[in-house]
Amino acid sequence: HKQVMPQFEAGSTYDFSYRNLSLGLTIFALGLFKKVMLADDLAQHVDPVFAAAKLGYEPKLVVAWTAVLAYTFQLYFDFSGYSDMAIGISRMFGVKLPINFDAPYKSKSISEFWQRWHMTLSTFLRDYLYIPLGGNRAGLWMRYRNLMLTMLLGGLWHGANWTFVVWGGLHGLYLVIHHAFRHALRSLKTPHWVCKPLSVVSVLLTFLAVAIGWIFFRAETMGSAMSILRGCLGLHGFASTDVFETVLAAFNPNAVARLLAICALVVWFAPTALQLAERFLVPTRGWVMLVKAACVSAIFLVSLSHIGRISTFIYYQF
Repeated sequence: HKQVMPQFEAGSTYDFSYRNLSLGLTIFALGLFKKVMLADDLAQHVDPVFAAAKLGYEPKLVVAWTAVLAYTFQLYFDFSGYSDMAIGISRMFGVKLPINFDAPYKSKSISEFWQRWHMTLSTFLRDYLYIPLGGNRAGLWMRYRNLMLTMLLGGLWHGANWTFVVWGGLHGLYLVIHHAFRHALRSLKTPHWVCKPLSVVSVLLTFLAVAIGWIFFRAETMGSAMSILRGCLGLHGFASTDVFETVLAAFNPNAVARLLAICALVVWFAPTALQLAERFLVPTRGWVMLVKAACVSAIFLVSLSHIGRISTFIYYQF
């Protein structure tokens, strides 16, 4: 409220701006592309596996990890995609909504992840739960308790289901371990030559922890969540040539691998939609600006051409 409402009191908000219009359209086009071309494509590799697990199917390691990674990317592109669309639409009218995602899968720790993922919810949980509970003002153990309570309540906020409680509890545990580890090693200095490899390992470890948590977030029952988790641990076997397995792997394993590789490149190496939009609008020569406009138009038209497909709106229930 305090970030948005004062803008409606400023007269400049109501002044038409070509920059706001073009920037808003660009952000909207990129968000639509993320939602329609990436998130919705990933959904077909996720839904069959989780639906089958709910019915008692035990996915093998390859299929389980395919579904988990696909959902990890699907959730990001889906949610960040329509957050970008909301930001883009508002910007066309001169209103600046707060950024909601800042490349969260590049995070080097679970604490950093929550500073980059669903930033408006993270701010809400901090301001209205963590700080009123006492925050970190009453010592380490109270800090850990408050972190755990905040994330458990954050999990329950998403739905009255044990899977959401476990998801929130996992993230609470992650945060407690992270802060305890930092506290234990606060006096140690990391050699310079170790920093770069350690950063890569930290990003991958954080991503893995988050992906494991998404299993419980996506699963409808604890039984199906545990079945998927056991599959990820290889307890159901490695792979199979069974026809059912092939169907669950979304018909073409090579296509799945390519799509996951593209998603990984985007989340770890590409700029965010807002950064990309800002770069697109940096004043350059006229023909260069035309090329940029053509690229954005192409992205928008390709997304529109696929908009009639079945599309899952993941966050409708929240």
